[in-house]
Amino acid sequence: MQSKIMYIENKSKGHHGLAWISFAEFSKSGQTVYFDGKALKKLKNPGINANHFDIETGEEYWVSGIKKNGQDRHWCGGGKIMIDKKSIAEYLKLVDFDILDEKKITIIEFSKTDKSRFNEIENTEIEFMNESRSATYWDNNKRKLSSI
Repeated sequence: MQSKIMYIENKSKGHHGLAWISFAEFSKSGQTVYFDGKALKKLKNPGINANHFDIETGEEYWVSGIKKNGQDRHWCGGGKIMIDKKSIAEYLKLVDFDILDEKKITIIEFSKTDKSRFNEIENTEIEFMNESRSATYWDNNKRKLSSI
């Protein structure tokens, strides 16, 4: 599995969702990103706000590389970014500054992701019994999600 430091932001509630900087692992196909106990699958039809979704919850995420200027949040978004303490040294190599701005970043320790538990979820087809926008959107992207 390939591992790379990434910026990940929960976009389910707009530009002020939780955000992380961490090493993330990628599946062999590159379609799934694993970090902090989550599996984020690439959207078939990404939008301007999200390019991945959580295969357990359906929440949408923006996953991208680190910006050299440290301005990873959307220009109209806000909130502290959590950084995994194991990724700080690599992050500081990638950006144009030498120390973390503690007004913008909180240091935490991420949990290891058990990738095997996502196999069953990804290999189970779920039928949606309603016509909500979310169910239609998931179906259009041929997503395989657990019951929400």
